[in-house]
Amino acid sequence: MTEVTIDSIGQHGDGIGEIGGERVFVPFTLPGERVEIAREGERGTLISIIEPSAERAEPISPYFGACGGCSLQHLNRETYASFKRSLVEIALQHAEVETVVQPLVDATGAGRRRATLHVRKTGAGYMRAKSHEVLDIDACPILVPTLSKHAPRIARALQPLAGDCDVSFTLTDTGIDLSIKSERKLKSVALAEFARAQKLARLTFNGDAVYMARPPAVKMGKGLVEIPPASFLQATTAAEETLARLVSEGVGKVKSVADLFSGVGPFALRLAEGARVFAADSDRQGIAALVKAVNHVQGLKPVEAKVRDLFRDPLAPIELNPFDAVVFDPPRAGAEAQAKELARSTVKTVVAVSCEPKTFARDAAILITGGYRLESVVPVDQFAWSTHVEVVGVFRR
Repeated sequence: MTEVTIDSIGQHGDGIGEIGGERVFVPFTLPGERVEIAREGERGTLISIIEPSAERAEPISPYFGACGGCSLQHLNRETYASFKRSLVEIALQHAEVETVVQPLVDATGAGRRRATLHVRKTGAGYMRAKSHEVLDIDACPILVPTLSKHAPRIARALQPLAGDCDVSFTLTDTGIDLSIKSERKLKSVALAEFARAQKLARLTFNGDAVYMARPPAVKMGKGLVEIPPASFLQATTAAEETLARLVSEGVGKVKSVADLFSGVGPFALRLAEGARVFAADSDRQGIAALVKAVNHVQGLKPVEAKVRDLFRDPLAPIELNPFDAVVFDPPRAGAEAQAKELARSTVKTVVAVSCEPKTFARDAAILITGGYRLESVVPVDQFAWSTHVEVVGVFRR
């Protein structure tokens, strides 16, 4: 066993100390703490806390430390918010982007409405920390109450039928949408009987919808969007609403706006209440869901939605210039190709949304080089007690 004093927290949430001039990373520790660890190379396993930090908090989950899902439940609220904000600040500094990052906005709301549990003979839950073993859980406090209570039970009940599998839950306004990945070949009749018994809205097995009592749907602005299997949805309802509000405020009063990487339309449907919208995404089913939602809502400005791979085929300046504003919300890889085209355009306002501070910072540097000014940066927290953070940046020419 080795004693070490923790000096700082790394970007992955581990405490960092120094032993013999070499850094060692110790999960679940805080700066200023003196701890006892079992060391293996640059990694340390926490054995005991000799001198705890005043910033240490009591974890909200009895599984914290064993479960690989959360890494920051030992931080108090102030330290936690400061840490997440710093992730954005450091990313921008590395990209040589100078700006003031606003305080972290809490958008965890009632909890996550999406979760994937792993099902094995030993139980159902998340993977253990630094392991491929499943930790059996009875409830998860970071999920919305309905999923926290029912998801582990439903997942365990599925094991005799589907065997070892991964089960993704999404709580929609019309019920639970369940997606199963399994190597077994199962008959639709058996799966449908299971879905009816569990009162599911829909059950998808290896990508195929085999049962639907009612379409899983989510209210977005004035629209009700039927969510296709495997389509992207923000982790919390509060985050979707918060991000949409920040986007709408950043766009302001305009006549036309492009919503790029639009998904099923959480921004497009709200923006269309005041402006003409062009939406584009490579998710064909997501675009179809957006179009269907728009067709059932009255009082919106015109919405044009197209399937387009914006990584390989970004909108060119000649296509961008007619818009008063452009919004983009890409996957973690960012929107480098599209940012380069925007940098060549004359669009007055760009609002960038990102789930990865590093690629956000890279794309921001591209826009700034192209003549934009970064007006504001707001970090948004929807993934409670993790090292993930959303970013919303507003750029003006």
